[in-house]
Order: sequence, then C-alpha cells, then structure tokens
Amino acid sequence: MENEFGNNIYTLTDEDGNEIALEHLDTYEIGDETYMAFLPANADDLDEYELLVLKIEHDEESDEDILVSIEDEEEEQKIFDIFAERLENMFEDEEEDEE
Repeated sequence: MENEFGNNIYTLTDEDGNEIALEHLDTYEIGDETYMAFLPANADDLDEYELLVLKIEHDEESDEDILVSIEDEEEEQKIFDIFAERLENMFEDEEEDEE
C-alpha cells in the first residue's frame, strides 16, 4: 500500500499486477480491524462508481500492511453500511456549512 500522490490518492496493485489510483475517503476502526473506503481517483461522474471498501491486514511475509478485499459477505455489508452512513453524514455537514 503506497500513498504516492498526496494525502488522498493511493496507487494500489491488484493480484494481476494492474495499478489503480484510488481516492481515500474515510478510515474506520472497529475492534482490532481497520477498514478504508475509496472511489476511483479518475471518477468524473460519481454516480457511475461504487464505493470500494478494503480491509487492512498485516502481511507477515513482507512485514507490511496491505489492503485486501473483505471475503465475508456479512462483514462486507456491515462495513459498507457504516461507511455509507458516515459519508452521507459528512456530505450533509458540508452542505450545512456552505449555507
């Protein structure tokens, strides 16, 4: 996991070696687990893209933290719902500040 471009843009490499630039939106910790929410960095129309939620795990081999997909569907839905609510509240707060 490498934050190359700045505070909010991460370049990740998938299992096939493809690089993708993602904009980091939020981080959430629950218990001993940490999750991060992203959108593709090149998203022109946000309505066309879905929120990507990844989990931070420690890779013993490389001794580095890595981002992985959430395998358990129930866990994935729970965390997605938490991020969706947090982001909705964040955007509502920004709109109120603009008024």
